[in-house]
Amino acid sequence: MRKPFLSYFRTMKDHRINRKKRHPLVNIIAITIVAVICNSDTWKDVAFFGEMKKDFFSKFLDLRNGIPGKDTFRRFFAALDPKVFEKHFTQWAKSLAKDIDKEFVSIDGKAPRQANRMRGDNPIHIVSAWASTNALILGQIKTDEKSNEITAIPSLLEALFLEGATVTIDAMGCQKNIVEKIVEKKADYVLALKENHPTLLEEVTLSFKEKPCHEFYETLEYGHGRIEKRKCSIINDLGFIYDKESWKNLHTVVRIDSQRTLKKTGEIQQESRYYISSLTDVEKISKAIRSHWGIENRVHWCLDMIFDEDSSSKRTGFAAQNFSLVNKIALNLIRNNKDGKVENELFDKWTSIKSRRKFAHYCDDYLFELLNLI
Repeated sequence: MRKPFLSYFRTMKDHRINRKKRHPLVNIIAITIVAVICNSDTWKDVAFFGEMKKDFFSKFLDLRNGIPGKDTFRRFFAALDPKVFEKHFTQWAKSLAKDIDKEFVSIDGKAPRQANRMRGDNPIHIVSAWASTNALILGQIKTDEKSNEITAIPSLLEALFLEGATVTIDAMGCQKNIVEKIVEKKADYVLALKENHPTLLEEVTLSFKEKPCHEFYETLEYGHGRIEKRKCSIINDLGFIYDKESWKNLHTVVRIDSQRTLKKTGEIQQESRYYISSLTDVEKISKAIRSHWGIENRVHWCLDMIFDEDSSSKRTGFAAQNFSLVNKIALNLIRNNKDGKVENELFDKWTSIKSRRKFAHYCDDYLFELLNLI
């Protein structure tokens, strides 16, 4: 049986001085997370939700000093060290993940737009790791701008348990030090290759012109008003890759040829993309590349369109970074409640995250299940 969710945060170091600890740390974190699950997105909303659900929270929290006010929530998350918060989040996410050795772990970055507009010259960019089969966000780390993903990704990889997994990253993360860190974590990689490595891209392109493909794997998909055919081709003969020894465990170069036919107009769109990989199984490589879109569709899109993260104006201290993690916790809790009684009685696999958030607002039993308290 899994440990209760809040047990992973009860031991978190409290950054507040003793005379200002009127409300226990776990109270502030628990109320905020539950409030966000139930569609609260401002500190005022969180405090109001806490007051309205006081009887619910009193069943598992010490409320002898009542519900914190909006300024308490704001000050707490603005001052909370996000590295500490993220460490405990990663430990909790690790406890949820199953069969990580069979996983495709996608890494990509996202910037909260409204918060960055208000921060002016001090923008933030948050890089996240997503396990596609588990449908689970594994961790996050902040950079000061998109270009710094190169330095942030190794730190994020270091915090994750990845043995046996396959890591996918876009072209920004196609770096030798990142490859070394992935291999050090005993994982495989499939990395997109673009113009940021012009020589390597030219050598890979030449390989596909001059050498026979070792294997290929094709898929055909229908949906969203289009027919899409993809062909994944691999070459294991790296004779044209001059610097291959400096890319640790590089075994394969990859080309994806995609052809999209728009049903409405009959227009045909064609595209070729290139990758490097430590894998040699063409089907697994193809599935890894396809799975990478999950971090856009099932993480970034959900955070923007369902949790309205792009509209968040939190900018004081560490508030934006910490609240982004709260959103991810809420998303993980909702997605990973698959065996609960309420879940089985009222929901099927097609029930949207949006509908589940609305239902959580009205059903305390569902909230208890999400928090693994019953």
